[in-house]
Order: sequence, then structure tokens, then C-alpha cells
Amino acid sequence: MPSYTVTVATGSQWFAGTDDYIYLSLVGSAGCSEKHLLDKPFYNDFERGAVDSYDVTVDEELGEIQLVKIEKRKYWLHDDWYLKYITLKTPHGDYIEFPCYRWITGDGEVVLRDGCAKLARDDQIHILKQHRRKELETRQKQYRWMEWNPGFPLSIDAKCHKDLPRDIQFDSEKGVDFVLNYSKAMENLFINRFMHMFQSSWNDFADFEKIFVKISNTISERVMNHWQEDLMFGYQFLNGCNPVLIQRCTELPKKLPVTTEMVECSLERQLSLEQEVQQGNIFVVDFELLDGIDANKTDPCTLQFLAAPICLLYKNLAKKIVPIAIQLNQIPGDENPIFLPSDAKYDWLLAKIWVRSSDFHVHQTITHLLRTHLVSEVFGIAMYRQLPAVHPIFKLLVAHVRFTIAINTKAREQLICECGLFDKANATGGGGHVQMVQRAMKDLTYASLCFPEAIKARGMESKEDIPYYFYRDDGLLVWEAVRTFTAEVVDIYYESDQVVAEDPELQDFVKDVYVYGMRGRKASGFPKSLKSREQLSEYLTVVIFTASAQHAAVNFGQLFLGMYPEEHFIEKPVKQAMARFRKNLEAIVSMIAERNKNKKLPYYYLSPDRIPNSVAI
Repeated sequence: MPSYTVTVATGSQWFAGTDDYIYLSLVGSAGCSEKHLLDKPFYNDFERGAVDSYDVTVDEELGEIQLVKIEKRKYWLHDDWYLKYITLKTPHGDYIEFPCYRWITGDGEVVLRDGCAKLARDDQIHILKQHRRKELETRQKQYRWMEWNPGFPLSIDAKCHKDLPRDIQFDSEKGVDFVLNYSKAMENLFINRFMHMFQSSWNDFADFEKIFVKISNTISERVMNHWQEDLMFGYQFLNGCNPVLIQRCTELPKKLPVTTEMVECSLERQLSLEQEVQQGNIFVVDFELLDGIDANKTDPCTLQFLAAPICLLYKNLAKKIVPIAIQLNQIPGDENPIFLPSDAKYDWLLAKIWVRSSDFHVHQTITHLLRTHLVSEVFGIAMYRQLPAVHPIFKLLVAHVRFTIAINTKAREQLICECGLFDKANATGGGGHVQMVQRAMKDLTYASLCFPEAIKARGMESKEDIPYYFYRDDGLLVWEAVRTFTAEVVDIYYESDQVVAEDPELQDFVKDVYVYGMRGRKASGFPKSLKSREQLSEYLTVVIFTASAQHAAVNFGQLFLGMYPEEHFIEKPVKQAMARFRKNLEAIVSMIAERNKNKKLPYYYLSPDRIPNSVAI
């Protein structure tokens, strides 16, 4: 009788193993097998991290194996199990891989296809078409869109983390990691000790330095020692945590009535201010978004305030960016003076502090929350709803939305909700942060997520004119590496533009993003459909870059871009493309390391060895 060797790999995360009964059935082109209990005598099967093999004998030849069905039945108490993959050695000596990377809960079951990526047009057999359709029908019931707040991108329909589908929840290890990291951050910032400072006036500039006591690294020490200086202030707009606001000034804003006489002590070329503008030496950061936003009133004993500054900056002869004029609100007037470097020391310093405070609010709520986390969640929900696991685009993107929906749900549950951390320690809490997102949606366009276009739109593309904009330089390198990789993968599965245009699942994915995620806003510029391989490659680059590099640049740095520990792809051409992608990224790592070698203030946020695959890794 024909015999198959079945190898089963259990996940290595906490509580991935199971003591439940595991049954396997094989579905082939010539017939189906009986249900087989996978069990070895006197052996603890399916332990965490285990790779177990079993011989399965069938009564007759099954033909080409099309599906593998795994069933889990209760032994004592329900015991969830994380199945990584199954491999099958056929009686003819062939090996077939069946990726899974899913939790099986309760008396659950999962039906797996072999790991070869297939477009819908590639499936001609009824049973495979049916499997594909049922998977999406099930997912669309599990992954439902919800409006968390009017005007926001739609999010997952779940009130709290435990309401999410099991496959996208934090596993126990990641959940503990989330709590520990949150607690560690609070401890590092002495949040309890300093809470009174957030809720009352600070008395001494030296108090700021106490924040850095437990945050000791090259950057924090450099910032601590130089934060009051104009050079550091300007540098942070280029390479700090919010390097996306500064833009070249092509015309002096009418709402900022600054004159040459006011700033002539800052101008180094013996030119008028207007001439400096014409030569491209003047830059502006405008926080108009904050104008009229309600300040936090959740604590009636604490008065909190917001400014909506306009900051004018100048490129000096050393090609460094420095501030030359600050107006703290949008409408000029006697009660809204323009602050200058020639003012009294602490007047000027306080003006810069107000700008930095406004920068913090825009960074946290718009640059970070909206433009990386919430956007990535949109891509993730649409992916789960419209792309089956066998689809090559699902296989490509799944690592880049890992835990994204979970961490955003946690944020809605604990951070940005009513009485969350934002309300306790943020001047835009109590609803101001919601107003900000609602306003910022008009500027959330597809083009603004295309990194090279976003840089050009702000007039910041010239490396010769602006040589110290490392966010731009490194970002362009990573963008191009990602674009090259996605183009290779697209070319493997789509031999023509017509195949792209006629892929119904891909088009439904893109349409879901536009209609639900972006609320069908035509002005957003998000495509409703994709017509060519080039368009698809760019779209995938936007998804991957936003979730990985852009998030890393405005949040933190770890690792993992280009590393795919879950092997959803089994095809050799894709694995070769991944290897070339990693090699390109390694070259970028080396270039950045060489540049940073002798820098007092290195920039490494976009070094690929510090870029996580997704916003939650």
C-alpha cells in the first residue's frame, strides 16, 4: 500500500504546542485518504518548536496531492496549536511543502494547499477554486471594517485585542513584550515622578536634562548637551523623529510678515531675504494643522495650551539649516510677535521650545499614528479580506502587516481612547488628537506615501543644496531597494500588464483600500485599480516602505527588513530575489555605517539592519 511521510512543524512561540489529538487527511486527484491520527507511542507530540514525522499509509493511490486537511480535537481541555508547516514525501519520492503559519483553536481544522503561489487564473480544478473562494468568504466574515471615529481611515471591527481573529492577535510572548516595553518606557522616563511636570509648569531648564538620566546613547547625550543651540534645532527638522515637515520656501508667507531688516543678522550672503528665497536658501515649517485644535481640558486643575507656529529657517554658508524667525500663531499682529535669534536669550529659546512642542504633537498623531500605523492597518485588513494565502501578493505582504492590527487595536484600547495615556500626558488629549487626524486626512494622499515624490513635493531633493538630509538620502536608497525587489517578484507571477489588470483578487484588494480605508476620497489619489506591472510594483513598494522604513524613521530601529522567517514562498526564483534584496540592503548598511563612522551625531534610523518589517515588530 502507498505510504507517505508527513513532517509537521510546530511554532516556537510561547504556548504554541498542544496535547490535543491531531488528525490528517490527504486529498488527491484520484481520491481521498481516511483520517489518520498523528501519534507516536510513548512520545509527547507537537511540543513547542518540535518537528515531528509520521508514516501515513493509504489503501490506494491518491494521485497528485491537492490538499492536506488537519483537524484538532480536544484531549482534556482546549489547547490552541500553532502550525508552521507540513511537508509531504510521496511514495514516488517527491517532496511537497504546505505552509500554514496559523493558529488552530478549539476543535478546529485547517485545509492547506501546497506552497506554490498561484493567481486565480492558474486554478482550473474545481476543488482548488472552491478552497480559494471559501477561504476568502471566511476571512471577510472575520475581518470587518469599522469606523472608530468619523473621518478616520476605517479600522478593524474589534473593541479590544481579544476580539481579533486569533491569527492576528499578539502571541503570548509578544503580548508580554508589549507590556514590558510599555512599562520600561514609563520607568525610563520616570513617568510617575514627572507626571506632575506634565500637569504643571516647569521651573528650570535643567529639569529637561533629568529626562535623559536613564536614556544614555550617542544621540541622546549629544542632544542633551546641545538642544538649546540653533544648529541642533535646525538639524532635528532634517534628521530628527519628524523629518517630513520642512520644505523649501518659494515665496514668503503673507501671514509671516518678516523683513530683511529683522533677520539680516542671520543672513550670511549680503542678500535681501527675498533674494535668499529666490536662491533657494530659505525653508519653512508651518504647523497650520494645529490652528484651532482644542487643548486638553480633561483635568480641570491643569491649564494646557497649544501653538500653531510658523518657523522660517536659513541655509547658512556651511549649508547647515538654522532658524531665523518664529511666529507662534497663524494670524500676525501685536499679540503675536515674530521671535528672532537677536532677541533676549530665553525669549528665543522659549519660542523654539513652543515649536518643538508643536512638532511633537504633529509627529505623534499624524506622522507616526496616522501615516504609518493606521495606513498600514488599512493595507492589512484589505489584504486579509481579498487575497487568499496562496496568492503571491499575500505571501509578499503578510510579513509587513504582522501584528499591525493588534498593536493598533491595543492603541485604541489603551493609548488614544478616552482616559488613555494621550488624555493623561498630552496637550492634544481629550479630543484634540482626533481633530488633528480628521484635518490631516485631506493631506493623506497616495503621492505623499511615495517617498521620492514626497521629497520632491517639499523641494528637498537636491543633495548638493541640502547635503545633510540623511533621512532623504538613506530613504531613497531603501525605497529603490524595495522597488527593485517588488518589481522582480511581480515579473515572476505577472508576465504582462494584462495579467495584472485581469487579476480579480488583486483588484479587489486595491479597491478595498480605496473604498473603505481611504473612504472613497477621489482627492486622495489612491488608485481604484491597477493596470500595469509598474503600477503594481510601486503600490507594493508604498505598502512595504510605509510599514517598515518610514515607520522606523519616525519611531525606532530594530531589524528584519529583508528577513522573512515565515517561508510563505517556496519557489526558487522568489527566494533568489529575496537573496538579492538582502544583498542590496547589506550594501546600504555598509554605506550608512561608513558615513556615520566619524560623525558626532550619526543617523542610522534608516539603516536596513535597524528597520523592522512591520510597524509592530
